[in-house]
Amino acid sequence: MGVSFDSPESNKAFQAKFDFPYDLLCDTDKVMSVAYGAATADASHPSRVSYLIDAEGRVLKAYDTVKPADHPDEVLADLG
Repeated sequence: MGVSFDSPESNKAFQAKFDFPYDLLCDTDKVMSVAYGAATADASHPSRVSYLIDAEGRVLKAYDTVKPADHPDEVLADLG
């Protein structure tokens, strides 16, 4: 899943425009992004970071630098 500060309507339009195969969560109050260290409370947008989280909610791996073109393969390799 992806997360942004945008509204549900904006995320839905962005998802449709780029044909994203996953949902985008709306963190309009920035609580999740601040909790995961992806943003500060006064940030205009979260950093492009990623977390691999298991079924119990534990963070298995943090990706501090994400290149969208390469990241899916990187995560899949870590899952295998």
